[in-house]
Amino acid sequence: MAYDPKPGSFSLFKNQQKQSDTHPDYSGDGKDLAGNPVYVSAWLKEGKSGKFMSCSFKLKEAKKVVEEKPLDIDDIPF
Repeated sequence: MAYDPKPGSFSLFKNQQKQSDTHPDYSGDGKDLAGNPVYVSAWLKEGKSGKFMSCSFKLKEAKKVVEEKPLDIDDIPF
C-alpha cells in the first residue's frame, strides 16, 4: 500500500536530478490542511544566521474555474 500523508504533512527527498540553482534541492508531496494533494519544494540557502531551507508548495490539481454563462434577457426577474 502506498504512503498516504495526513492533512498538513509532507515528505521531502533529495533531488538527484538538480541541473540548475532554480531547481529545488529537495522535493516531495503531501497534503495541505484541507487534505488537498500538493507538490512541495525546498532550497538550501545561506543567511546571516546560518543555513536554512526556503520552501514552497503548489496544489497538484488546479481548481476548476466555473465558467459563468452570460445572462439571458429572459432570466431577469422584472
